[in-house]
Formats: sequence, C-alpha cells, structure tokens
Amino acid sequence: MAKAKKTTEAQAWMYDIISQPLVTEKSTMGSQHSQVTFRVPGTATKPQIKQAVETLFEVKVKGVNTMVTKGKTKRFKGIMGRRSDLKKAIVTLEPGQTIDVGVGV
Repeated sequence: MAKAKKTTEAQAWMYDIISQPLVTEKSTMGSQHSQVTFRVPGTATKPQIKQAVETLFEVKVKGVNTMVTKGKTKRFKGIMGRRSDLKKAIVTLEPGQTIDVGVGV
C-alpha cells in the first residue's frame, strides 16, 4: 500500500515568521545560487523558519542561515536614537526550486 502524501496546513505563526522578503543588491545576487533572504523575528529558530518556508511556498529547503544585524545609533533633530536590531534568514533551496518574492503569500 502506498503512503499518502502528508500535507501541512499553514498556521498563523508561520506568517509571523516570514514577514517580508529582503530585496537588496546582495540578496538578489544570492538568487543565482537558489537563495532567498527574509526578515524574521529575533526569536525565530532555524527549524521554525525551514518549516514555515516549506509550508507557505511549497518548496524543499536545503538549509537555513541566520544573522543578526545590530541597530545603528543615529541622530534625529539633535536627539540620539537607536535603530532596532534586524534578524535575517538566508534560505537555500534544493536545485530546481524557486520562490518569486514579487508575489505575496
């Protein structure tokens, strides 16, 4: 008897993890290597990011790399302020898989 394909429904927390794609010069160059860059919450883990991308975009993920960019201290009208920290996830897809970041989920 053949095994039935298991389908996973998208849950609300998955949309919170994959909030928006980062479209920069560097992230666009990564698309040549089947990589897509997303902005994620600081509390997101690699397995959560992988599961969310696989479920929402219906692709196979090869690996997930994360990095935290520390916020800069900036001056605004003479008052010192600080930008918030930013966590990025670079998702590497299996060969033949693609995600079009121009289309919403």
